[in-house]
Amino acid sequence: MNESLTRTLRELRLSGLAETLEVRLAEAVSSKLTHLEFLELVLADESLVRGDRRIARGVKRAGFRDVRRLEDFDFSFNKSIDRTRIFDLASGHFLRQSRDVLLCGPPGTGKSHLAQAIGHAVIRSGASVYYRSIFDVVRDFLHDEAIGGEEKVMNRYLKPDLLIIDDMGMKQLPKRSGEYLFEIIMRRHEVRSTMMTSNRPLEDWGKLIGDVPSASAILDRFLQSAEIMKITGRSYRLGKGPESSKGAKAPTGSEAEKKP
Repeated sequence: MNESLTRTLRELRLSGLAETLEVRLAEAVSSKLTHLEFLELVLADESLVRGDRRIARGVKRAGFRDVRRLEDFDFSFNKSIDRTRIFDLASGHFLRQSRDVLLCGPPGTGKSHLAQAIGHAVIRSGASVYYRSIFDVVRDFLHDEAIGGEEKVMNRYLKPDLLIIDDMGMKQLPKRSGEYLFEIIMRRHEVRSTMMTSNRPLEDWGKLIGDVPSASAILDRFLQSAEIMKITGRSYRLGKGPESSKGAKAPTGSEAEKKP
């Protein structure tokens, strides 16, 4: 291909078009494409590359613990999960209504996998996502508060279309955790969507946070417009014995990272 043309395409940041241009030129000759048909093909190539890069940047910014997809989730293992509701969430409709989502149930039933997979799906549709475990949230604020940068870290939590806070209830949280979580929920309420996962009943949140009034205030706002999905059934991690492991796929994210 002409070096001058290649250089011009690079300068214009049309790398997707540059990568496929020779193939498309040969296709245009062999298939006798019109100028318009040829133009549509090379622009589609460029659009595809840009879309892939946008998704890759969005996934990187989200900070997922694992890159999980709904197509990798084994719905047959835990039939209590409403597949239709999960895919409806993955469509991103709840984001446009600024609704919140709570996935709750025992450990090992797929909550982290589903939360991250839904996050990945809405990134593909153009939304921005930020994923943190509840422990990451507390560490972020404790660290930035010590150096006077709490407003900066708060902006990271307020900006994305979807904030995913994972692992609520794994263990008791440090002091002031309720204050940080309440501030996030309050400032995102009815403005941006928040998704949380929890393996403990809502009535236990006060004990986990160590601040019953804060827990009540958090739940009052969060549950006002939240869609609650209770996931029951077996733990994949505990149920994966010699017999059950045959042909099975792990359904969980952080909850199935460690094999027994």
